[in-house]
Amino acid sequence: MESIYHADFWPFAILLSSIALVVVLVSKFKFHPFIALVAAAVFVGLLTPDLMESKGINAALDEPMIAFGVMAGKIAWVIALAAIIGTAMLESGAAEKIVTQLLNKLGEKQAALALLIAAFLLSIPVFLDTVFFLLIPLGISLALKTGKNYILYVMAIGGGAAITHSIVPPTPGPLIMAESLGIELGTVILSGMILGIVPALLVLYIGKRINEKMVVPIRIALPVNAGDASQIALTWALAPIVLPIVMIGSGTMVQAITGHVPEWLVFIGNKNLAMATGAAAALYLWAKSEKLSSRELWSKVGKPLEIGGIIILITSAGGAYGAMINNSGIGEAIRLATENFPLHFIPLAWLIAAVLKTAQGSGTVAMISSVAIMSALIGDGQSLGFHPVYLLMAMGFGSLFISWMNDSAFWVVARMSGLTEKEALKTWTFLLAVISLAGMAQVWLLSWMFPFV
Repeated sequence: MESIYHADFWPFAILLSSIALVVVLVSKFKFHPFIALVAAAVFVGLLTPDLMESKGINAALDEPMIAFGVMAGKIAWVIALAAIIGTAMLESGAAEKIVTQLLNKLGEKQAALALLIAAFLLSIPVFLDTVFFLLIPLGISLALKTGKNYILYVMAIGGGAAITHSIVPPTPGPLIMAESLGIELGTVILSGMILGIVPALLVLYIGKRINEKMVVPIRIALPVNAGDASQIALTWALAPIVLPIVMIGSGTMVQAITGHVPEWLVFIGNKNLAMATGAAAALYLWAKSEKLSSRELWSKVGKPLEIGGIIILITSAGGAYGAMINNSGIGEAIRLATENFPLHFIPLAWLIAAVLKTAQGSGTVAMISSVAIMSALIGDGQSLGFHPVYLLMAMGFGSLFISWMNDSAFWVVARMSGLTEKEALKTWTFLLAVISLAGMAQVWLLSWMFPFV
């Protein structure tokens, strides 16, 4: 009788049981995602018959560690620099300068748009919860001043930050998806910023509708603003964000226009150099604004590096899990199971990410796990019929779906804005669910209209 390990359903059993393991460890037993993903990678290795037969049981421990190192080599430097840029922009007052200039230019009537743009831009190098911490005092201040639109301001801040956090590198989820799918970072950054525009406008529309129907009192005391961004020029304040984007995106744009990228432009557009340039600008602002000596500056850099280190561990563990999923044979199993009926990969990619996000709460873990599954399924991507960046965007939008009590971002938004759990579910959870669905629909439509193959 044929062994159960070689049955047609075995790769599916490996996939589903490993996903269940991650969800249970993270959600029920409160494991750190790093430990949960490494455990899942080893678990997949132990259940993969080809690996056990060819390399022995030790391979279940050794292969994930090798894959972990490979992924860390690809993303560690970029994530560490992104953490430095984010902290330096906050500490120097550069982030505050961008927000205040937007508010001054657009005026009080367009305050929600100004907060949305600020959150959208700042969440590229700065993590979502940090952006919310930075901007919510401004939302409270504006609401106290005008006596209205508090929920609109909260939605504009949270929604704008969530979009770029999920689809624009160098935030960890989009970064590891780009590496796993072999897509140039410039392509992902430009695509994410373009595809984020419609969902961002949708945030304003939905925020206004919710704001009209719900009256929520301001329950949070306005914190004292200790920072002073008046000495920083707007051009310098934007430099840590704009420089990496321009450097990385320049090669992509030249490639699209001319079909050829000069070697010197390839070097300038290298993500490692581009992020280092942005970090240098951010550190310069930090040192100048606080009059820090070299020793003082680098001692302060230790804190963001600690934060970045945790993210590096999680994303690299996700790379290990993805590599082991690829070895399990799930890609070929799904191909054989679906060869007799059409299966569009974009809604499938969105659905996998959305289910994982809803089940275990972390958008980053949802992106890491879903790209592992999709990479195994599509192989080299030659038969997709559209550019794989659309798959990445679908998973990014899927990772926004149903932010509820198991999502740390849910509690950040609820606690920092003074919303009850019921109010947060009716506002924040509803907003992200709509953005997620609309984003997927947009990606699906554009993949058909402009496949770029």
